[in-house]
Amino acid sequence: MRQALSVAGYNFRQWHRNPRILVTFALAFILCFLLSDKAVRFAVEHNTTMQAFEAFIWTFGDSDSILLSSLLLVLLFADMPFLSSGTPFFLVRTNRRTWITGQMLYTAAATTVYLLFILLSTALICERQSYLANMWSPTAAILGYSGAGQQVALPALVKTLEMSWPYPVTLTIFFLMLGYALTLVFIMLFFNLRHGQTAGVLSVFLFSVYGFLLSPDTIQKLFKLPDQAYYLANVAIGWASPLNHATYHMHNFGYDLLPRMWQSFAIFGLLIGLGWLASLRAIKNYNFNFTGTEG
Repeated sequence: MRQALSVAGYNFRQWHRNPRILVTFALAFILCFLLSDKAVRFAVEHNTTMQAFEAFIWTFGDSDSILLSSLLLVLLFADMPFLSSGTPFFLVRTNRRTWITGQMLYTAAATTVYLLFILLSTALICERQSYLANMWSPTAAILGYSGAGQQVALPALVKTLEMSWPYPVTLTIFFLMLGYALTLVFIMLFFNLRHGQTAGVLSVFLFSVYGFLLSPDTIQKLFKLPDQAYYLANVAIGWASPLNHATYHMHNFGYDLLPRMWQSFAIFGLLIGLGWLASLRAIKNYNFNFTGTEG
């Protein structure tokens, strides 16, 4: 484990003055600004305050926002499986299994850092209108109870306001996003190891398209479902799509058949574990090809 952590630490040291890393986080901040600007402008126009993490809750409680933010991980991990001038050194002194374990630890840690950056960025964007107390704001009440949230395309749901508090909801959404993001990057890592970088990028694209198409609204528009059939499709899609598992409001809050939070976390844990094991198997047949110091 010490050797695997050393491999992961070496990858983080490659972030120093790396333009690709800087561009990724800059784009992530711009994305947060564009997605949360509606909530901030709504609060400014109505002269109301916001809880510090409400912008994050309203923005990333929506599947489209989760999908857009996760796609930037392709840029963050564009050099997957992270071959560098230090790779031959680690392979000589450890083994393939230890090396790929280090890469997966790095992937998990880097994804967590990326999502923490998104969380803090949304809090920073609404800083002038916000407070830290663990209670819903007047802005949240207006968005939830007046229906104004739907008018400005913000997923402010009454059941969110009535059944929890800002900090627990923030943590839940963060870990749902983390589960989805780790599932995506481990799929990308596996296909990179088995079929090359092009296959890895293509796997992310197909995984994202699958999640986008399997949304209740998309299915209803395509097949023009009546209300009863729409409810059944909503439940089926809630279970079948990892993106919907990552969406806060697509869960059972006590009165439907959608997955409960713990079930979504269990499913993400299973998918991440399978991706981890598949990558461990794939590294056995991976052909390393070094030209000078490049992989």
